Amino acid sequence: MLTYTIRRLVLSIPTLLFISVVIFLLLQLAPGDPMAQVPLTVPPEVKQKMREALGLGAPIHIQYWKWLVQFFWIEPQVFLDWATRESLLLGWLPDTAFAEGKLRVISWQTRSPVMDIVMQRMPQTLWVVGMSYIVGILIALPIGIYSAYKQYSLFDQAGTFVSMIGFSVPPFFSGVLVIVIFSVNLGWFPSIYDTTHVVTDWASFKVQLQQMIMPVMVLALQTTAQISRFMRASMLDNLNQDYVRTARAKGLKESAVVLVHVLRNSMIPIITVIALGIPSIFGGAIITETLFKVNGIGQLLLTALFANDLPMVMTLTFIFAILIVLFNLIADVLYGILDPRIRYD
Repeated sequence: MLTYTIRRLVLSIPTLLFISVVIFLLLQLAPGDPMAQVPLTVPPEVKQKMREALGLGAPIHIQYWKWLVQFFWIEPQVFLDWATRESLLLGWLPDTAFAEGKLRVISWQTRSPVMDIVMQRMPQTLWVVGMSYIVGILIALPIGIYSAYKQYSLFDQAGTFVSMIGFSVPPFFSGVLVIVIFSVNLGWFPSIYDTTHVVTDWASFKVQLQQMIMPVMVLALQTTAQISRFMRASMLDNLNQDYVRTARAKGLKESAVVLVHVLRNSMIPIITVIALGIPSIFGGAIITETLFKVNGIGQLLLTALFANDLPMVMTLTFIFAILIVLFNLIADVLYGILDPRIRYD
């Protein structure tokens, strides 16, 4: 397993490089000019200097190489500087500055480092989208397990109905619907997510929960619908296997048969669904974040696309690609943990 993991990590390097080239070339074909928002009163020579500072005057391969060096070499040094500053408080490491004076990936829209903006937006996305994913999984797994065990029962039919709603109703409709019902008519929850809110005590924590409930509800509905159907189908496939009948014939308790033998084998395809869905957490939910005014990664990507901010779009999409490759590898490794019969030679 260790050899397989190392081999996959090595093979992921050319894969990610190829993905970065494709993303960069596609973004270069995008219409628009980042200097279009500059006021007309700015002299042409000043605009030209601004274009050179943004790297717009260099050939495409030079721009790509500069971005590659900045992303893989300079940005890790910035992280090391941050980690060093934190460790100085504990007296662990000497004061160093690896990235001091080096040019980082700069957003064309805000003229500030891209990764700084991403790290500012990431907590909001993890609070809302990450929590909705966890809630969706915790609800979906029991529903899928019990629906399969009680196939064609009233509970199974109700779960199927809810899943159909989750698949059919888009977030831009369900989001507006919950705002109208719970915010406008009932006045229970705020319709706008306050990203400046800081949790300091129990009262502020309750306020945070209140503003999270509606966006989490909208996103968790989709997660629950998808994973519960996969869980149900996988459980049904394993409940009819010979080893289940053998376990029952040996006199094992029904709870042990279902929750130990059947559930463990049924989780193998579910691991893929869950693992490949985790990158979407960091990608944010563009529609939901826009509806509830959550300043997360999804809303950041949307504004960067509208502003033709290529460094921001390039960095965010490449981060998503890294996460997809990484969690795909994690899913493959978990297969071997859940099922000892699976071995990678």
